[in-house]
Amino acid sequence: MAGTNGGRPSIYPTLLYADAKTAIRQLTEALGFTELSVYEGEDGSVLHAELVQGNGGVMIGSKGRGGVFDTAMKGAGPCGVYVVVDDVDAHHRRAVDHGAEILMPPTDQDYGSRDYMARDAEGNIWSFGTYAPEIEA
Repeated sequence: MAGTNGGRPSIYPTLLYADAKTAIRQLTEALGFTELSVYEGEDGSVLHAELVQGNGGVMIGSKGRGGVFDTAMKGAGPCGVYVVVDDVDAHHRRAVDHGAEILMPPTDQDYGSRDYMARDAEGNIWSFGTYAPEIEA
């Protein structure tokens, strides 16, 4: 498949959170991600975490640890991430059952997708839907 590296995604959204442990719990429990790895510092901060959903992933870390990326991200606003899921309505029910803030309920889009939108505890916007364009070389 074009755009892959041995079955590994080639793009990973990377988000820093004031409370990365809570973010990881919300993303796994409410939004259906699977925890792949979490590396913590001696102070309990999240140095690096990887969460996966389908064949994609996101990297998570704690704000305020210092370093080039943390400094570059200082003051950055929330971001939006789109995640492809097979059953939007079931995924939405799970999010609602776990208290996620829903910004848009499952909605059929003009371009053929069915999507819903949620906000995480630190303001990032997560869209989940069926839209999955093919990427060709």
